[in-house]
Amino acid sequence: MYDQMPFTGNPLNRVSDLHQDKDWVASQLASAESRFLPLGKLNPLAVEASSPALLWLDADAWARLDPDQPPVLLGTQDGVAHFAVDLGDAEIDDVLVAQLGVESPEFPEARSIATGLSAAEAGILAQARSLIDWHRRHRFCSSCGAATEPDRGGAIRRCPACQAQHFPRTDPVVIMVVWKGDQCLLGRRKGRVGGMFSAFAGFIDQGETIEAAVRREVQEEAGLVVDEVVYRASQPWPFPSSLMIGCFARATSHDFQIDDDEIGEARWFSRDELLQALDSPGPELAVPGPVAIAHHLIRDWCATGPSGPGSTSAAAPQGATPRAPRRDRRNPMRAVRLKA
Repeated sequence: MYDQMPFTGNPLNRVSDLHQDKDWVASQLASAESRFLPLGKLNPLAVEASSPALLWLDADAWARLDPDQPPVLLGTQDGVAHFAVDLGDAEIDDVLVAQLGVESPEFPEARSIATGLSAAEAGILAQARSLIDWHRRHRFCSSCGAATEPDRGGAIRRCPACQAQHFPRTDPVVIMVVWKGDQCLLGRRKGRVGGMFSAFAGFIDQGETIEAAVRREVQEEAGLVVDEVVYRASQPWPFPSSLMIGCFARATSHDFQIDDDEIGEARWFSRDELLQALDSPGPELAVPGPVAIAHHLIRDWCATGPSGPGSTSAAAPQGATPRAPRRDRRNPMRAVRLKA
């Protein structure tokens, strides 16, 4: 189930040890075998058809593009280096078409094309988009304000004025299906119209564990106490650069009270209702599509049966710390129960 999520199948070797070898990086930039993925307005050059695919250019093509920033090294596959190239916000015109060497080039929106790409290419797209976006938003040093320069093949940015090094960031986000008995609670963000409901989610605070973040977010947004948190899967989310950490959260009560500042509506749903929404979404009830981990968490919860996801144990006693079971190495997607 989770192996079908977009953005999770990146096959590249990130060759962290080679990023610091400037001669090696330069040789790969000039290699006839290297591949370059242009991104315009953070969307990839791609073929939009019944089977979408990324369009990779060779070294001659990227040299014609003459981008403001050097290509970013993503990694290698079978010894072939793969780079991402930022074209900024350039519009498609005759000049760009000639530089690309591609007839009728298209830059489809990254989110819309993700589910049609192969797992490998969607995973590469997640890395490429997040890195390019980070470089675009971190042109100046946060320590002294001077302009920074990409270094180590784009793995970092360095400040020539104060020598500070700046590293790409990923923001961890917990996203959870809140459940009790044979129902789960989904919410709709304030300001959104229609019947689109999704799992609750929020950023992990500094010094906070995954399970503490789950409990805090559910308490803040729905006024519910959670007694057990079960990790299920994670998904890179390159909009701009988050790691979605998917969990199931067992509530101790059905009596919720939403945060009116953030949540427009919340409702308990049965498995039958959600299965109908997954297969045939309607104006009264729809859930996120397969591009999002929320879709897969909801589908997984619907498949777990009335005993609840990943657990047959009773609620943990007040103040107790449940023992966390070992991950089954034969089945890495088996649920992991997190400590209280």
